[in-house]
Amino acid sequence: MIVRHRVFSSLLLVAVLFATVSGCAQTTNYDFVIERAHIVDGTGAAWFAGDVGIIGDRIAAIGDLHDAPAKKRIDASGLVVSPGFIDTLGQSEFNLLVDNRAASKITQGVTTEITGEGTSDAPLNDRVVDALDLKAQAEQYHVALDWHTFDEFLRRLERAKPAINLGMFVGAGGLRSYVIGNDNRPATPAELAQMRQLVAQSMQQGALGLSSALQYLPDNYASTDEIVELAKVARGYGGVYFTHQRSEGDRIFPSLDEVFTISQRANISTTIWHLKTMFPENWGKMPEVLKRIEAARARGVDVAASVESYTRGENGLNTCFPPWVLSDGTPKMLERLKDPVQRARVRKEMNEPAADWENYWLGSGGGQGIQLIQAMHPELHKYEAMNFAEIGQKMGKDPTDAAIDFAIADEGLSEVVMATMSEDDVRAAVSNPLSTYGSDSAAQAEDGPLSRVKAHPRAFATFPRVLAQYVRTEHTMSLEEAIRKMTSFAASRVGIMDRGILRPGMMADIAVFDLGAVQEVSTYQDPLHYATGMKYVFVNGEPVVLDGKITGDRPGRALRGPGYTQAR
Repeated sequence: MIVRHRVFSSLLLVAVLFATVSGCAQTTNYDFVIERAHIVDGTGAAWFAGDVGIIGDRIAAIGDLHDAPAKKRIDASGLVVSPGFIDTLGQSEFNLLVDNRAASKITQGVTTEITGEGTSDAPLNDRVVDALDLKAQAEQYHVALDWHTFDEFLRRLERAKPAINLGMFVGAGGLRSYVIGNDNRPATPAELAQMRQLVAQSMQQGALGLSSALQYLPDNYASTDEIVELAKVARGYGGVYFTHQRSEGDRIFPSLDEVFTISQRANISTTIWHLKTMFPENWGKMPEVLKRIEAARARGVDVAASVESYTRGENGLNTCFPPWVLSDGTPKMLERLKDPVQRARVRKEMNEPAADWENYWLGSGGGQGIQLIQAMHPELHKYEAMNFAEIGQKMGKDPTDAAIDFAIADEGLSEVVMATMSEDDVRAAVSNPLSTYGSDSAAQAEDGPLSRVKAHPRAFATFPRVLAQYVRTEHTMSLEEAIRKMTSFAASRVGIMDRGILRPGMMADIAVFDLGAVQEVSTYQDPLHYATGMKYVFVNGEPVVLDGKITGDRPGRALRGPGYTQAR
């Protein structure tokens, strides 16, 4: 009832404001009027012609504003005006402290990002710092790790003055690291009580809800019961639950059943992050996956999905190794890879089918399907954009040995792109009405400190790819439907009630683009290029992209969840 009441109150406020501003639109002095636009309002309704007036950080009026006084008018003839896009998994919480422009995000129309997958950047203690390898990143980019609680992190983010809004989940894996470390065992009653208290504290300080990444350490040490208990706390504050499910490969159907069970037992709105069917033996299963999600909803389970728009994923090179190699942190992993006996076991397990873990190395076709995109150490940058078959050839080694030696040399910090999905399955997921979109990539840039390493193209073009390929070229869905999934549907899944729809009274997060010119430029070999076609982007009423160019405005905010309002 908490969420429904909040939705009703927000809609009532919007209706009152609409009635108020519509009556005085012609006498109001607007900061901006975007005129002669094709307005796609985010609800899924057909576009309509009109003008959008902005005052301060909010949309003040929509309609015929051609005679209204305005400090600045923008001619949107032939352009689409929509709500700003919401990246439901952006991973930029740390990168925004390094470069607040969020350049690769705003140039594709993203105005709000949601993050905090599994292990969030708060609450923070030494164990979580080690789990996230934050110390190495902080030293490289000269970022002070000067926060511990969720509130302290959000305040730190606000001091950085980012160009985009950011909301964050509290991660169940991070709580495990915080309380238990990397031990593979059930939480004791006292430890579970401490984790529940940390969820409550984080919700009161602004977390949107609980997240998990059950495929990865240490999240996958958690039982279903443990996640349910933590999710119940988040639900008590009006929060939601987002998850990277336990399997996206051979065990995907039991994994889906676990997602449904958690949602039902905790009575919590649940969204599956980067829904996919990985590895050739599972290609073609996406229609059945979607059918099972729809069937769960028919039973009353509030579940939906966030998807990527690419057939290749991104992850750490470490995920190509069996889970036992990764337990107890990076130093132990490096010891095991250097030990001849354990190394031989690693090589063997990487190249044979696995029943109890997701074997990315074998599932991607071995070294040829694993492409290096980021190396932390400068002397290794020369291998970026190569796959491990090519890297092995350069090193004079077998691809498997090259990958192991590379992980040792780069201290476990390398990032890779993996060929794991089929286009037909991606198309089905992207076009489904129950999916929204997440880049699963942090903000980067063509220049500055974040341009020193390569990226997955999705960091620069997740949303343009949907518009260009699936709307404009393949016509798998209408423009209005794609925008609904990028905006109002995404907002509703996260629990954001004042963004995602173009209505008077809503926050002025707005994207203005030329649909015919929207195009990804980033490639796997040459990724650091902004997408084209985005003409104007407003965040909280201020232009962060003006006539296609990044401005100096940094109006983004930390978005706090419903528990923060209750606590105050």
